[in-house]
Amino acid sequence: MLSLNLMKNKLMNPKLKNCIEDYQNGRIDRREFLKKSAILAGGAAIVLTGIPSMSRAQIVSENDPRLQTEMITYTGESGEMMAYMAKPKGAGKLPAVIVIHENRGLVPHIKDVTRRMALEGFIAIAPDALSPVGGTPDTGEDTRPLFQKIDYEKTKKDFSAAVKYLQTNPQTTGKVGCTGFCWGGAMTNHVAVNSPELKAAVPYYGSQPAVEDVSKIKASMMMHYAGEDTRINAGIPAFEEGLKKTGIEYEIFIYEGAQHAFNNDTNPDRYHPEAAKLAWTRTIEFFKEKLGE
Repeated sequence: MLSLNLMKNKLMNPKLKNCIEDYQNGRIDRREFLKKSAILAGGAAIVLTGIPSMSRAQIVSENDPRLQTEMITYTGESGEMMAYMAKPKGAGKLPAVIVIHENRGLVPHIKDVTRRMALEGFIAIAPDALSPVGGTPDTGEDTRPLFQKIDYEKTKKDFSAAVKYLQTNPQTTGKVGCTGFCWGGAMTNHVAVNSPELKAAVPYYGSQPAVEDVSKIKASMMMHYAGEDTRINAGIPAFEEGLKKTGIEYEIFIYEGAQHAFNNDTNPDRYHPEAAKLAWTRTIEFFKEKLGE
């Protein structure tokens, strides 16, 4: 009999690790997880102790009566892009925020984050980068091979197109911000580079844009980094130097003791409650200041 924590610490089988992460992120339910993991673990029984699935970690219910949620489409460089939209019910025009997912696609966790953003007084949309290949699967399928099939340069333009979509949407004030996590943090930086209309950008532990592209940024920037994220943090000095040279307003926060992906509350190995809460508070205050002027 194996506990889920023990399996993640000791197991070398990458397929089983993916299965565990799929359960934690809500891509598969408990029954499917137990069935798949038993096969991958060679028949060993698994104890689900202390590890929440997405359904337990959900902060804002998908049926929250305060919100209106729906899947929408807009036109991107790759064609029709699917996106999850959340907004407060009965509200007038509001500023807008784009939420960009990690490299697992538009999973339930990111939809939850989008709802959290909407409850802060924004129209929030989370585009699905995998739209050109049919969208993020609902079956718990490993999405990494799908990311290899999309054109990264076109994907940058797909997300930049979301800025224009929201800027001209009659439901918004025309002021647009963007935030994203891991892969989405890097994409947030690219949106800032490629969208002069963007007012504010908040990348979480995202790799930095090329130094020569930093001067194209017009948005105010707030960057969140994990203290234990050596690889990503290596790019901070050059990025900061470029921001200083071009006179871009920016803030950089490094959360000591936190690891990459510290905001993901469905991943207990990485989630850092104190860092996540503080970063979120700073993010919301920043968006309200920059998008509410």
